[in-house]
Amino acid sequence: MAVLRVRFTKTQRDRLAQVLWLLNWISVVTGLILFSLGLFLKVEINKRRELMAKQEVHSVPDMLIAVGLIACVINFVGGKICYDCVDTNKFLRWKLVMLPYIICTFFFTLCVLVGALMCYTMHGELKESLALGLQDAIRYYKDTDTPGRCFLKSTVDLLQIQFQCCGNAGHRDWFQIQWISTRYLDMSKREVVDRLRSNVEGKYLVDGVPFSCCNINSPRPCIQYQITNNSAHFNYDYQTEELNLWNKGCHQALVEYFTYIMHSIGLIVLLIWLFELSVLTGVRYLQTALENVLLQGDPESESEGWLLENSFAETARSSFNIIKNLGKCNQIEAENGDPNVNRPCTAHYGPDNVPPKQMPVVS
Repeated sequence: MAVLRVRFTKTQRDRLAQVLWLLNWISVVTGLILFSLGLFLKVEINKRRELMAKQEVHSVPDMLIAVGLIACVINFVGGKICYDCVDTNKFLRWKLVMLPYIICTFFFTLCVLVGALMCYTMHGELKESLALGLQDAIRYYKDTDTPGRCFLKSTVDLLQIQFQCCGNAGHRDWFQIQWISTRYLDMSKREVVDRLRSNVEGKYLVDGVPFSCCNINSPRPCIQYQITNNSAHFNYDYQTEELNLWNKGCHQALVEYFTYIMHSIGLIVLLIWLFELSVLTGVRYLQTALENVLLQGDPESESEGWLLENSFAETARSSFNIIKNLGKCNQIEAENGDPNVNRPCTAHYGPDNVPPKQMPVVS
């Protein structure tokens, strides 16, 4: 029994073909939107690539870019097919192409759905990548003379100013690393030498932060050095007073920023998937309705269209049998030992699959 059977008149079939032609051209535009969203996300990730430890996050924009380009091609072909399907005679040129086209479009819509889900499931991986990348970026903040790291200082400073954040998890992260380059330390001062010797690893650690951590909205001049020393500043209490530094950590700020972008893109891609699925459903109805017209032989007659010719269970069973027979075919060819010889999987002799009797040879 056919699934979701619908009866169409000649006028309804022509109208369906015209509407699908228009929707396929709209789908070309949605393909360009997918491509643009993937390109935008890739550019945003590349801007922060120095702050990310893992590069697997590029799989999401690459997926969207590829799906967008494929969408443009598939829907362009679909528009041409639907335009020709208004005329039953022109449909004959596309009859053998329609079913492979629908199957390819079905798997394409699945790829669109996967792309939408990836935008929602990459949160954990993105969070871990940013945590490790920011940790390394802060650690190498002082290495302005080291090739490959000389731009990290400006990158981190611009990040903290733009996102109004400080450190990885907070401003205390700067207390645990040496972020001042050794070339700017005055080794003639006893205070500097004592601080270096007091540390087991020989690092110059201070209770200070870079200037980019300063909150520009604070009425008080920025206190970025000796932050924990109350006596070093007038009318200052480190424990109770609100610091004039950014309170949010850069990891949290970046995760929120990219999460908002990816969830927004995921929602748009999900809507595009629903639109593509509706177009695919319409093309399937058009294909089956026109094939039934050809079987009836009257282009003006009514015809039925459906999504599946048989029920879901029967379709799944027949598909499984086809795959199983293909496996048997490969096994038989491997046992015969000559993969270059094309042999049929089964010999179709008749309705009972019984070979005919051999005729005697007359000498």
